[in-house]
Amino acid sequence: MTLGVSSSVAVPANWQRHYDLTRFNTLGFQATAEYFCQVDSEEQLHQAIASAKQLGLSWRVLGGGSNVVLLEDLPGLTVHMHILGKRVRQQDRTILLEAGAGENWHQLVLYSLAQGWQGLENLALIPGTLGAAPVQNIGAYGVELADVLVRVRCLDSQSLRFIELENQQCRFAYRDSLFKQAEGKGFIITAVELRLQPDGQPKLGYAALNTQLAAWGIKHPTPAQVAEAVIAVRQSKLPDPAVLGNAGSFFKNPWVSAAHYQKLKESFPALVAYPDGEGYKLAAGWLIDQLGYKGMRRQGVGVHEQQALVLVHYGQGDGRQLQALAAEIRQAVWQRYQVELEQEPQILP
Repeated sequence: MTLGVSSSVAVPANWQRHYDLTRFNTLGFQATAEYFCQVDSEEQLHQAIASAKQLGLSWRVLGGGSNVVLLEDLPGLTVHMHILGKRVRQQDRTILLEAGAGENWHQLVLYSLAQGWQGLENLALIPGTLGAAPVQNIGAYGVELADVLVRVRCLDSQSLRFIELENQQCRFAYRDSLFKQAEGKGFIITAVELRLQPDGQPKLGYAALNTQLAAWGIKHPTPAQVAEAVIAVRQSKLPDPAVLGNAGSFFKNPWVSAAHYQKLKESFPALVAYPDGEGYKLAAGWLIDQLGYKGMRRQGVGVHEQQALVLVHYGQGDGRQLQALAAEIRQAVWQRYQVELEQEPQILP
């Protein structure tokens, strides 16, 4: 919470007060930041965080706002990450692409494909910025960011020093990373380096992609064609945040033990699940759909009519309404299946 601005320290001139954050969250909820600034360089970021600490203000960083739920106005300083730029170097037969954390993720995917590089095509059309991608370890259609990430550069907000973390140090897991844990939440990502291939083979393990490519008559797709198929499939299932407010998949696919899976399978023969280690990963969307929530509306929020995993904002709603609906869904899933759903988007403040 905000501790109050010290009278001995001046608020930086480039900070704006009571700044509207509606366009900085893809759910489109109205909220204002007590203080707001955009940073275009590591130096500006360092200055912003140092100033917030001197002033005794809380702070947080927003990129594209595609994985957050704003419950109310944000106290302290909200920093918009806008560090741009790309640098390419080659290592043997590998392409190393480093880019600023403020780069738009999908546009970066398209840039890599335009160069003929393989590695990011399955992750096309995921909203948000590059800096947020490692936090969530974004993934889709059999590929995770962890598969191609080499290292990240961060500002340690405690020491105010810049550090670099290698892939293994980021502790990547399913939709998880060091940056979501207590010891890593103070690290602000400023740049990411990715390892891509000039002649790699696309991953085609998902039936939906193969079905789409087959419909186009493509048997041996290029990375760019795989990306086109991913975009087509995603657009057929997921609403465009620019048209209907949403934060993508709202819940993670839950993991259950083999014994729990077998018990559920006996009661629900059509259960959708995939082997995962010593247990199974359940399709959260299927669980929610079976409870009749698809297309349900609660005031200004609801569940998307085509994908039960996506909660949406129709307008005139707020974050508390959405969180109430999410809590209702989690409780209903637990009562029916004894399965705990975990929310993906971060709640602010």
